[in-house]
Amino acid sequence: MIFTIYERMLSEQQRLEKEIKAIQNQISELPDAKLICTRNGSRTKWYQKDGKNKTYISKKNRKLAEQLAIRKYLLLLAEDLLHEKKAIDFYLRHHDVKANRAEQLLSDTSGYAELLSTIFTPLSKELFDWMNSPYVHNEKYPEQLIHKTISGGFVRSKSEAIIAMMLHLKKIPFRYECVLQLGNIDFFPDFTIRHPKTGKIYYWEHFGRMDDPDYCRKTFNKLQFYASHQIIPSIQLLTTFETKENPLSSNTVENIVEQYFIKS
Repeated sequence: MIFTIYERMLSEQQRLEKEIKAIQNQISELPDAKLICTRNGSRTKWYQKDGKNKTYISKKNRKLAEQLAIRKYLLLLAEDLLHEKKAIDFYLRHHDVKANRAEQLLSDTSGYAELLSTIFTPLSKELFDWMNSPYVHNEKYPEQLIHKTISGGFVRSKSEAIIAMMLHLKKIPFRYECVLQLGNIDFFPDFTIRHPKTGKIYYWEHFGRMDDPDYCRKTFNKLQFYASHQIIPSIQLLTTFETKENPLSSNTVENIVEQYFIKS
């Protein structure tokens, strides 16, 4: 799917930018000189070159030689990553985000959507009926439901829209913000999911502001509460996390869906 490829490339661009910046910071903390290694039989000699001057490095000063070797390695690594980033930059500059014609056919404004709907519906009638039957939704903050999914519903964030899209495309039956009673408390997991083969129930919570300390505290309390009711992260409870600098990628979502619902 074109959208998925674009999302992957965008995510990879961001990853490379962070990695290159981290490497450049490491280089700035190392001695600013070039290491030259020469061999004569089994013997190796080290030299440092600073401008036009070439100075022998004794074995007693091995630490300096190691630092200069690390510097050379990091410089070459940064060059390789910059080369990859340039290729991705070129792709992103020439990619037309609006040209996702296959995805546009799934829009509810398209006359094709109804005809194509069976392609993305679960094979099991029981699961299909479960997914489409009425259920108790989270009624809080309806004004936040602003991101439309390709299945026609609305979610609260772009990341949730990516999750909904992947579940829909892989024929995984789900409900969005369906009530779950744990003890005397009504929870509304982001996604309640049924395994397409076994019908087993899973929950998926996406935590989108992990760079906010108060949000983090509430997140860990919520995970602990789930676990206290035998809904264990990575077993029945799927989780994804993001920060402003580390957004959720469609590649991550697709890998999770494949692992739990396609390959299992």
